[in-house]
Amino acid sequence: MAPPRPLFGGARGAIAGSVASSVDKPAGKDEHGDCAPDEHPPLPRPRYDDEARARAVRLFKALGDEARLRTVEMLVEREACVSEIAEATGEQLSTVSHRLRLLRSEGLVNRRREGRHIYYSLADRHVYELVQNALEHAVE
Repeated sequence: MAPPRPLFGGARGAIAGSVASSVDKPAGKDEHGDCAPDEHPPLPRPRYDDEARARAVRLFKALGDEARLRTVEMLVEREACVSEIAEATGEQLSTVSHRLRLLRSEGLVNRRREGRHIYYSLADRHVYELVQNALEHAVE
């Protein structure tokens, strides 16, 4: 039995490196191979429960829209008022407000009121790192 490959390896990680190209495949084998279960060490069980995964899916869906991701990216450096974001994006206040309401409902941003202004900021360091990592990965 060959030892498992490292989790992160090669130019695009172990996942990309683990699928054999058509040149590497023996004749008659599909792209997934035809190995027996005892040829590999057992995979660890998932660490999180179904509820945690469902919550993570909602987070990714909320960030899966370019306009929402751009809005969150704008909050990486500092908090911003709804009108500032609307002016920077050239969108209507109602559009930006609706977008921020959705992001807030998913726990990605917080808000605070100061007089007539409502300021939004990233909810926590996890959101900051998630956004930064996704954007950094996208430009690799």
